[in-house]
Amino acid sequence: MADKSDKPHAIFIPYPLQGHVNPSVQLALKLASQGFTITFINTQSVHNQTSKAQSKTGPDIFSQVRDSGLDIRYVTVSDGLPVGFDRSLNHDQFMAALLHVFSAHAEEVVNQIIRSGQKVHCLIADTYFVWPSKVAKKFGLLYISFWTETALVFTLYYHLDLLKRHGHFACIDRCEDEIDYIPGVKAIEPKDTTSYLQEPCSTTVCHQIIFNAFEDAKNADFVICNTVQELETETISALQKKLPWFAIGPIFSSQFTDRIVSTSMWSECDCSTWLNKKPNGSVLYVSFGSYAHLTKKELVEIANGLSLSKVSFIWVLRPDIVSTEDPNPLPDRFQEEVAGRAIIIPWCCQTAVLAHPAIGGFLTHCGWNSILESMWCKVPMLCYPLYTDQFTNRKLVVDDWKVGINLINQKMATKEEVSKNINHLMSEKSGDPYRNSVQEVKKTMENGLKPGGSSANNMDQFIKDLKAKIPKKMAQ
Repeated sequence: MADKSDKPHAIFIPYPLQGHVNPSVQLALKLASQGFTITFINTQSVHNQTSKAQSKTGPDIFSQVRDSGLDIRYVTVSDGLPVGFDRSLNHDQFMAALLHVFSAHAEEVVNQIIRSGQKVHCLIADTYFVWPSKVAKKFGLLYISFWTETALVFTLYYHLDLLKRHGHFACIDRCEDEIDYIPGVKAIEPKDTTSYLQEPCSTTVCHQIIFNAFEDAKNADFVICNTVQELETETISALQKKLPWFAIGPIFSSQFTDRIVSTSMWSECDCSTWLNKKPNGSVLYVSFGSYAHLTKKELVEIANGLSLSKVSFIWVLRPDIVSTEDPNPLPDRFQEEVAGRAIIIPWCCQTAVLAHPAIGGFLTHCGWNSILESMWCKVPMLCYPLYTDQFTNRKLVVDDWKVGINLINQKMATKEEVSKNINHLMSEKSGDPYRNSVQEVKKTMENGLKPGGSSANNMDQFIKDLKAKIPKKMAQ
């Protein structure tokens, strides 16, 4: 550990969604173990939801790790909305608060920390925030932008000007030709870009966030990303010519299934007893993540496809997966049809389930954390992207890395196609190519994290460059 006076002190502000908080907590732990002081700022809403879900959380999610010697402080701040406001149901209002209101709360808390006399050197904030470079500049801090998605998605957003110029975005007659002009990206179909780039309207609150966030990110002193150099080599190399850009993923706990910091926003069901009775590789894990929604029609077809497949499965079915007003959206008699070979639960510890030997496949919405966790556990995927980066992630999983297949190959899910593709992935013979591919990807990820691996080296270089830049910034 560095001498206390030499320790870099970073204020860390994650984006207040489960899929962003999880890797942010792991990065905070990793940096603290490298001698950083971290002040982690969670929103009151996220903290409140986590506390309700995890009775042992208490007022400070890091108290246990602090006892082990890591210097992580914990502060909560308002995101601009009442704690009890349903952010998932009112997505646009939530995003508008993050766009227009949250910056004032974030700036105030940074100001309070600095005015308290603490020596702060840098601000680490999620790339999707629109304000970090301005706040960092105001308080004389270095700005580290933390990107929790793939390098491919980052570079598509970074090059919005090229997409506009070539007619692939923000135009009346959107071009459907391949996109073959983004530096470091092989030709990509418009359907494989993020949902926001495919929408005809580019004036929504989410578009405003993306536009402003990526203008802000261009002022970052460093960008660190939860991906692996060897998985996106050309894309990352091109980005590194424009920005100090470091791939340091996958950002997991050193013990993958052990979580000394509780971040889950829902109470978790323990599936281990049920899984222990199932043959290795026989169970399909089904989850659409912490935030995305399905239509009732989609859910019914997927449910009937699961029933038709005769495959054993665990389905994480959030009570609000369709809407908070439809807490029981499953088809009539579905539970009776799958009794004995399935369990349906509201939430679980995903890493613990994926790591269980009984799991043989993952039907996923293609959130980036889910993909990383699935590949780490050598579990091939059935892909059913719903929105945002998930369409681009699907391309990487299915077309580039070949560690999964599409759940459907047409616009609308049908139970027959769902059943057919579940059996294709889960059967021993037809599923083998995907199992073999995911074994190789796991090796790549492991090698990246080993001493001398790309992610380990990138982390070391990032810390070295940051420490070299701090004295210069403090002298300004």
